[in-house]
Amino acid sequence: MAKKTILNLSAAELAGRRVLVRVDFNVPLDGMTIIDDTRIRTALPTIKDLMEKGAKVILCSHMGRPKGKVVDSLRLTPVAARLSELLEQEVVVCRDCVGDSVTRKLSKLESGQVALLENLRFHPEEERNDPEFAKQLAFNADLYVNDAFASAHRAHASTEGVTHYLSPSVAGYLIEKELNYFQAALKKPQRPLAAIIGGSKVSDKIGVIETLLEKCDKLIIGGGMIFTFYKARGFSVGKSLVENDKLELAKSLEARAKEKGVDFLLPSDVVLADNFASNANNKTVSVDSIEDGWMGLDIGPNSIKLFQEALADCKTVIWNGPMGVFEFDKFSVGTEAIAQTLADLTETGTTTIIGGGDSVAAVEKVGVAERISHISTGGGASLDFLEGKTLPGITALDEA
Repeated sequence: MAKKTILNLSAAELAGRRVLVRVDFNVPLDGMTIIDDTRIRTALPTIKDLMEKGAKVILCSHMGRPKGKVVDSLRLTPVAARLSELLEQEVVVCRDCVGDSVTRKLSKLESGQVALLENLRFHPEEERNDPEFAKQLAFNADLYVNDAFASAHRAHASTEGVTHYLSPSVAGYLIEKELNYFQAALKKPQRPLAAIIGGSKVSDKIGVIETLLEKCDKLIIGGGMIFTFYKARGFSVGKSLVENDKLELAKSLEARAKEKGVDFLLPSDVVLADNFASNANNKTVSVDSIEDGWMGLDIGPNSIKLFQEALADCKTVIWNGPMGVFEFDKFSVGTEAIAQTLADLTETGTTTIIGGGDSVAAVEKVGVAERISHISTGGGASLDFLEGKTLPGITALDEA
């Protein structure tokens, strides 16, 4: 998946040219106030590079799920304001993303200026990848840059459709970084390679686990899905979350790991709760001592030590999914311990990759995000990439 990037485009090729850039500005809002501007800041290297090379930068993004209708609370106005602050120059705001009014406004754009189109998903044609809508999006540009890894697993008009009308179509710095880290980890990793997979359901991570069994030296399982594996082993799991229709699958995954010589690690103890609540009564027990009426909501201290020892000699570690219900402080210890462990390993030379989703929230909560080698910006895209699935938004870009 070697793709052209903006590094392949010279200043001469970009100067004065209109560049449509797909970014991920789907930031969390409280009313019209941005709670976390990380997604805006991660797009800055690509935006600034294009500005410095004299391009006319036209940014497009979605926000939320307006379902093909204009929703005022999901306008990108707050994003434009924050981006203007970060760039220290006013961003031109468009009230739509296609149409004559947009064309007129963009026709006045000067080299080095930045414009932000309105929420793409105000138009139902965006998610349908409608060719005519993609053509309209492309109409006001000369070339295309995709820097929205979080949307790269979707074949939408702004991620795949426009590439049929704009050439060259290349990756931005953020997508390039994502591809470099994931490809290095999955194709030519420094070994031992460990993967830590958490989350509530085996069914959500089947593809990832199956793919990683072919590549990893060690596979660590945490989160609610562990109880499906325990029940498959014949253990009592109380009222813990279990997928009864996945018991045979759980057995087969363990058997396959054994066949391939992969260390398959499950927690040895768990933190139980008498109900699913932040203030629930809790106790820690061995995994073979779970009583009726109790549910597991975190891994225990012996499990943390077991996992830390298993990770100690690893040169590459990929983590996707929490070890427990880390939204509740009482049951966040396991997840936070793994986050801290990975940060410590990074400082000894281990490449650590956080594969999107709740794991990202965990490292940020612990305050160690800056000490991780790479934190992916794509939740679903990261999972699909780890599974070996094709990402339409990447496939559509020009080959290097």
